[in-house]
Amino acid sequence: MRDIAFVVYPGYSVMALAVVTAFEVANMLADDPLYDLHFVSETGGKVRTSSGMTLESEAFSDLPFDTLVVGGATIPVPSTPGMIAFVRDAPKRHRRIAAVCTGAFVLAEAGLLNGRRATTHWLHARDMQRQFPDVKMDEDRIFIQDGPIWTSAGMTAGIDLGLALIENDLGPELAKSIARKLVIYHRRGGGQSQFSTLLELAPKSDRIQTALAYARENLHKPLTVPELAEAAHLSPRQFSRAFHAETGQSPARAIENLRVEAARNLMEQSRHPIDVVARQTGFSDRDHMRRAFLRAFGQPPQVLRRHARLEAIDHGAPSPQI
Repeated sequence: MRDIAFVVYPGYSVMALAVVTAFEVANMLADDPLYDLHFVSETGGKVRTSSGMTLESEAFSDLPFDTLVVGGATIPVPSTPGMIAFVRDAPKRHRRIAAVCTGAFVLAEAGLLNGRRATTHWLHARDMQRQFPDVKMDEDRIFIQDGPIWTSAGMTAGIDLGLALIENDLGPELAKSIARKLVIYHRRGGGQSQFSTLLELAPKSDRIQTALAYARENLHKPLTVPELAEAAHLSPRQFSRAFHAETGQSPARAIENLRVEAARNLMEQSRHPIDVVARQTGFSDRDHMRRAFLRAFGQPPQVLRRHARLEAIDHGAPSPQI
């Protein structure tokens, strides 16, 4: 059984506890518990979170854990000397150190991120880079592994980090089973952007949201305006007018962005040939997909795939699955 310790402190964000759920479900799915979960703090006892809820914790000690996970605060504030000292010494005692959201600030204060690639919530990434210039900040990643140090973006990205840690321990099948149990539609890889095309479009009405959800589920189809309008229960003319008014984009441009996002995920996380990726994401051919990638990223699909594979090799991440 692996011991996992979650570092908590006053103002700790309740959302950062989402990472705990992945390990809890892993235990539920196994015949025997796989992880022994601990909550630790500088003084032990009750710790008041950002929401006012309190957590019971054990005091810091020299007890070795397999993994130490530092969660984030809603607004990062300087850590206490005791916290910094505990985290600075953590690599001597623990096999793996992880941070959720602004927990990366704590690791940076302790010097654990110097010279390493890391990420955090996009809202705080620039501040972190200014405060800790020795950190190789990548603000557009769900999570990053650099040797024994793992960091993640904010909010629900903690679940993605937890699933990645479990996959690293026990393989992809268990991680997939946990994702299904958690009703997660798509288990995101670390290389995926923190930003979502659907969030960027930000449709206001249920009808346009329904059309976009239909589009994402059917990217392999041509997806004409009449088809999308039917999903939205509008005439094609009404749909086109409402779509542009709510998203600031034409349906064609929005669908291309959805296709590019899906294709990039497949390119980085699978070994599917480019022709297969293009077909699965609805591009008419690989040349069409290449032009769309150049518009969106300034690089062709092959280059993004190569960068993702080199990253995986450099940092010991699992190889893309077929």
